[in-house]
Parts: sequence; C-alpha cells; structure tokens
Amino acid sequence: MKNHLATAIVLIGTLAGGVASSQADAFSITTTIDENGNGSLTNTNGFNSSLPFALQNDPGPGGLPQALTYGLLNPPGLTAGDLALTDVACGGCIRDIIRFNPSESIAGTTGALVFYSNNTGSLADIGLPTAFYATMLSLPEIAGGAIYTPILGQPGFVANAGGPVTYHITSDSLPVPVPAVGAGLPGLIVGCAGLFGWIRRRKQAAA
Repeated sequence: MKNHLATAIVLIGTLAGGVASSQADAFSITTTIDENGNGSLTNTNGFNSSLPFALQNDPGPGGLPQALTYGLLNPPGLTAGDLALTDVACGGCIRDIIRFNPSESIAGTTGALVFYSNNTGSLADIGLPTAFYATMLSLPEIAGGAIYTPILGQPGFVANAGGPVTYHITSDSLPVPVPAVGAGLPGLIVGCAGLFGWIRRRKQAAA
C-alpha cells in the first residue's frame, strides 16, 4: 500500500499529495483499559468512544467464567493471544493477563479484550486462566501498568487498522462504582460508525 501511495505521489508531483500521504501514515489508535470496567478507544482523526464491558465466560484457552471482558468495536483482523504483565519484585511472576479473543462477542460487536488480575477487590480479580494461547508475550509492569503497541503476529495486533494500535493498561487501580454490564453502550452505535468511517476515508485516499 505504501509503495502504491509513493508511486501516486511521484506521478502527480504535487505538494498536496505529499501532505495527504504524511497525514495518512500518522494515523494511530489508542485503547485505554483498567481492571474495573473503564475503557475507551480514540484515534488521531478525533474519534472517541467508551468501550462496552461485561463479566462473562472467556472462551479462550483455560478461560474462566465471569471474566472482565471489553468489546473492542469490531477490530478488523485482531490477533489472538495473551499478554502477560510481570513484576520484577517477585522474580518476574505474572501479575495480570491481557487476553485478545477475535471471535468473542459483546454488546453486538465481535473482538474482545479480557482482563485478568490479581489485584484484590477489582472486577478483574478472579485468578489467572488455567491455560494460555500459543501466541503469548510478556511485558514488565511499570508504575502500576503498561503501554503496549503490538507488531505483526503479536497478541492484540490489528491487521487492518490503518495504523498502529497502542494499549494503555492500568493495573492495581482502586475499585470504582461501575455497572456490571454494558458501560459505554449509549455511544456504541456512533462509535462503530466513526470507526468504520476512518477505514473508508483511508481506502478512498489510497485509491
């Protein structure tokens, strides 16, 4: 795709074409989650939506019932797998598992993130899954969380996102009053429309 854009810019030979290409390459998505049902998705085109969540059965390997599950608003080409957050203070033991289930459904969307944590009192505190995906990556937890931008083949990579997806993960947060199911549903329809809007605009720009 980048070769196609570069060729088009050379043929047109205009400054405007170069600016358009630069803006397209700079597109990115940020997903922010914690262990108490607070999640959001934003992108550099100005899209902003809360993420729906539920306590539901995790269909992944060794998944547990009543797992804290976020809907990711139909991510196109989500890579299945587990991200393990480890703690240096306990010799690299696993503190949290962030799981990506491409075929799991929640609130009418497909593609989910499951948050397992050992933080006492949080919605995610139900223990760790009893088995893991073959695709698994470890990341040290720093200052109560992690920032993770997967590349091709890693858990949580979105193949057709049009730009990098970065996950801001907050662990060891204090419990907050939240509904058991469906936080963020009022903006979900608008959110999905906005999400697919940037996909269409990017395809038109690349044509």
